[in-house]
Amino acid sequence: MDPMPKVSDIMEDIFEFPHLPYWFTLRQAIDIIKATGEAAGINDFPRAILVFDEKYNLLGTLDIRDILRGLDARFKGLTPEAPMPDAASFYGEDSVGILDHPVSEFMQPAELFIGPDDPVSLAAYYMVVRSRAYLPVLEEKRKLVGIVKMMSVFNAVTDRLFAE
Repeated sequence: MDPMPKVSDIMEDIFEFPHLPYWFTLRQAIDIIKATGEAAGINDFPRAILVFDEKYNLLGTLDIRDILRGLDARFKGLTPEAPMPDAASFYGEDSVGILDHPVSEFMQPAELFIGPDDPVSLAAYYMVVRSRAYLPVLEEKRKLVGIVKMMSVFNAVTDRLFAE
């Protein structure tokens, strides 16, 4: 069996992934997600945006789940075990004002990274165990050099298995 490929073999350049500064508004983030998806001809792509500071350090990510959760304050603190609220009342007039809040209020902090020399199997492990659809790739545990997406990991793993 061929050796497991490295993350660097399948990662994407960070500049091919949508990104914005932390002070941009939720409205601007939504526009970027929609415009990027339309340009790619895919309605649900991209699912996330990278959020940077002034020095281009990665602060976190903002995905469509974070946006939907952030657009209505009643989502804060909800758990799967909680009784179902009146879902028809979500996303009303209050949501319009939230559109002008900075993305830093809604993003998920960047806490989980992978290295370019790590095996794709480690990326698969993190994605499955930590429920991640993508992982930032850091060189020497400092410099952001790319993004690895679950679909790329899936293809690398299954292509390797089918090669037998």
